[in-house]
Amino acid sequence: MRYQITGKQIDVGAALQTHVKSELDEIVQKYAGRPTDATIIFSKSGAEFVCETVVHLSTGLTAQAKAHAHEIYAAFDSCATKMEKQLRRYKRRLKDHHKERSQPVEVFGASAYILASETESDETEPETLQPIIVAEMQTKVPSLSVGEAVMQMELAGAPVLVFKNEGNSGVNVVYRRDDGNIGWIDAANA
Repeated sequence: MRYQITGKQIDVGAALQTHVKSELDEIVQKYAGRPTDATIIFSKSGAEFVCETVVHLSTGLTAQAKAHAHEIYAAFDSCATKMEKQLRRYKRRLKDHHKERSQPVEVFGASAYILASETESDETEPETLQPIIVAEMQTKVPSLSVGEAVMQMELAGAPVLVFKNEGNSGVNVVYRRDDGNIGWIDAANA
């Protein structure tokens, strides 16, 4: 597995890198099988250290975890515990989907935009109905089944996931509802 261990304005020493590699190897080999690469980013937020970990699995799915602590090793250990919990929770599903899938998840490119929020009060009329685009980026939309999409959304800790449905080749959305359930928007069946 390839590792990219970096620090944002923090020096990440050899001892911490060795600790991260050994702990993450143990967790990922136990629950996920064949990971391809991992990105671990350490940063500082006030008095706390922040550890963000992203592990890309051979099936094309991604697991993410983030944790805060007053010590850098404790931040990583907390993050590793969250990652282990996610992978343990989805181990059966990861194995089941991996058996059905002979090729990694197919992805295609799409444009993603960040729109400026309204700073004016609700009482004033906007000058134009066109929103101000703050940033334009490229993103990847995976081709997944609905079950895989829900699992990917849960693993990533995201509130919403846009994906290409393998069943009907249409663009679909899964999202976490306020009542705790998962919503699924299937535009092809509208």
